[in-house]
Amino acid sequence: MAGRKRWFLIVTGVFAALVIVIALWIMVRGAGLQESLDFGAGAYYYADIPDFEKYTEAASLPTRIPYLVYVGLFLLWGWLMYRLWKRIDK
Repeated sequence: MAGRKRWFLIVTGVFAALVIVIALWIMVRGAGLQESLDFGAGAYYYADIPDFEKYTEAASLPTRIPYLVYVGLFLLWGWLMYRLWKRIDK
């Protein structure tokens, strides 16, 4: 059992180190940033982006599945995660 726990700690440490290295790499390279949407430090606040509605309108996201199905799946996922959290928290 002690060997198993040690192995888990090693894998967890390596994974955490990789996540930090990759996050730093993304920040240094500016990966994912769009020059046309450069708003500085507040870029993650959607309210700062002009005409943000055009990115979220159903017409701008053409799919074969109705938009409300996605909303329903999102709400279902949230409910399931809430139930799981309550169960874990017991």
